[in-house]
Amino acid sequence: MVTGFELGLDSFGEVATDGGRIMSDAETVRLLVEEAQLAESVGLDAFSLGEHYREGHNDSATPVLLAAVASATQKIALGTSVTVLSTNDPVRLYHEFSTLDAVSNGRAQIVLGRASATESFPLFGYDLADYERLFEEKLELFVRLQREEEVTWSGTVRAPLTGQTLHPQMRPGGIPTWIGVGGTPNSVLRAARYGLPLMMAIIGGRPQRFAGNVALYERALDDLGKPRLPIGQHSLGLVAETDEEAVETWWRYWQPVVENLSRERGFYAPSKDRYLAEVDTGALFVGSPETVARKIATVARDLHLSRFDLKYDVMFLPRDARARTIELLGREVAPRVRELLAAQPTAV
Repeated sequence: MVTGFELGLDSFGEVATDGGRIMSDAETVRLLVEEAQLAESVGLDAFSLGEHYREGHNDSATPVLLAAVASATQKIALGTSVTVLSTNDPVRLYHEFSTLDAVSNGRAQIVLGRASATESFPLFGYDLADYERLFEEKLELFVRLQREEEVTWSGTVRAPLTGQTLHPQMRPGGIPTWIGVGGTPNSVLRAARYGLPLMMAIIGGRPQRFAGNVALYERALDDLGKPRLPIGQHSLGLVAETDEEAVETWWRYWQPVVENLSRERGFYAPSKDRYLAEVDTGALFVGSPETVARKIATVARDLHLSRFDLKYDVMFLPRDARARTIELLGREVAPRVRELLAAQPTAV
């Protein structure tokens, strides 16, 4: 049964516009701090930032930016929508997030992923041929650093450690650490093996197609004798006063982004019909507060979710549309989702 359901925001630090003017990188960074403050004021549970190294994205120094958010907020959880563990050093990552956790008085979280966008590999001198090995070894080390006071470890991807204790220390057991997955069963099983919550990035198609991964994860936890752990979903969308306004606004800014990605990655170019199908039954959460709330509640029941994070920014989306999404998600969507789930809870 879904209890204590959480709703949060994800951002990739994408450049916004203000009155038709493209905001600078620095202005967008400061805007993210303001948006986190707004998210807290309307009662949302979490504010998370990604890690990207692409034109128009400003989330390349996530712990620094989250520390700035920590100083401007009091209660909201602060995390990552994805941290590319494969091209980060686990020791440095521990230091950054133990410091963030201390600064924020215990509000730090992290989602670890292997990376669907791979710009960080050449940027930091890593070979994509080592994609799996880098993630597996670094995950083992990062988990051990959080769970053990003194760590002795050796592997192939970094220097060994002998009886190492790090400072500032994290809270006992470490910070909430999720494994981000895009649908690969091996990633789902890895999360269960390490006893870590599952965050599913669902950005296309019917979310219910991930039900098999949810069942695999829960069955693996049972087989390993581990307790049931939180399952979350990350998806894209926009909330406006009416369905029509939301659908037209998101299409105007989402379509050119996906058009560029389709050329880059070789998948279908976005058509209006495909877009409307994604809004109707797919992975885009676009609409009025009631429409979005009902869609979130439905997937929460179907996928046994305890958390839903909406990625609310897309390239050049006006700052007022971003702010309106945050306000409506917190003030109207979140309480309505909880009301719907309480009326018809999920049987797990």
